[in-house]
Amino acid sequence: MICMFAASILATTTIYAATKKGSLLIIGGGKVNVSMRDQMLKASGLDKAGYMVILPMSSEEEPLVNAEEIRIVFKDIPNLKIYTYNIQKGDPVSAERLDSIRNACLVFISGGDQMRFLDITKGTGINEAIHDAYNKGALIAGTSAGASLMSKIMVTGNALKHPDDNFTCIEAGNVETKEGLGFLENVTIDQHFVVRKRYNRMLSYGLENPNHMSIGIDEATAIFVEGKKATVFGVSQVIVLRNKGAKIFNRNGQLSAQGLKLDVYLAGDSFKIY
Repeated sequence: MICMFAASILATTTIYAATKKGSLLIIGGGKVNVSMRDQMLKASGLDKAGYMVILPMSSEEEPLVNAEEIRIVFKDIPNLKIYTYNIQKGDPVSAERLDSIRNACLVFISGGDQMRFLDITKGTGINEAIHDAYNKGALIAGTSAGASLMSKIMVTGNALKHPDDNFTCIEAGNVETKEGLGFLENVTIDQHFVVRKRYNRMLSYGLENPNHMSIGIDEATAIFVEGKKATVFGVSQVIVLRNKGAKIFNRNGQLSAQGLKLDVYLAGDSFKIY
């Protein structure tokens, strides 16, 4: 029988509050359209009161440009309060700033490199403040790297066995994973999915993780997650691979499967997550 995970997860797992009351908007990258914006306003309550915090630290080269792109999405909404916190590694994070994140109606994590975000926020209290906001009913949104961060088991994008082949094969032990922010316990998110043809990566990961769900979200497309229900927004597809009760085999490192379930969803479709 194959191993449970494609690569080892960080040994220490942070324990967050068991009761989760917020919601998630997970965007596969690309343009954030009006339907996504309106859902963010509605789900967060920002159409009535409160404020939004943008965390752009996933991007090394242009974090403030990424933050401004999100601000532009909301430019037609009068009197909307938006704060951008671009934290650098090693910067002290004040209690006031953590409280600002904790009490936000909407926390938005922009794109770039998900591992960079975690490297910067480690030990700062930011990740815990994001969870506190969620547990108080906030909407947590993320695009591209910000989407991958939503999972407890997060795909980094790195191939362990063949770092230069961009996942041209489906085999065991090749997909690197790390611990993400952990909003989705048994679901792993992949982004830019259809346009970048990330099927081999999903299959390699999904086949090695029994009773797990892999969700590939294309660009300009999102899922809104409330409880166990996910609803699709945007212009492209969401691909969902379920490995529950399937027969999986490992033959000299190559993986095969019988009984997998693969679904393709469009805007307006809904599905249940694990």
